[in-house]
Amino acid sequence: MEYNKEIKNRLKRIEGQIKGVLGMMEQGKDCKSVVSQLSAARNAIDRAIAVIVSTNLEHCLRESMEKGESTDHFVKEAVELLVKSR
Repeated sequence: MEYNKEIKNRLKRIEGQIKGVLGMMEQGKDCKSVVSQLSAARNAIDRAIAVIVSTNLEHCLRESMEKGESTDHFVKEAVELLVKSR
């Protein structure tokens, strides 16, 4: 699967958030601020995972339907990936 620009941009923003957290730590910012930013990064990662899984699911379903194959296992696998990521 080829990852689109939207997904890559999401990950670049997350990378910026993590670098920002490291900078906050270097500056000696308080624990509450650091944890707050880490939590925001984690939420962004969760959203990125959801976008990646749903995009992949859509791709697999389309491909499988075009071939007249069953799609049940793709949905099950996507759900398992989402559950595992939490």
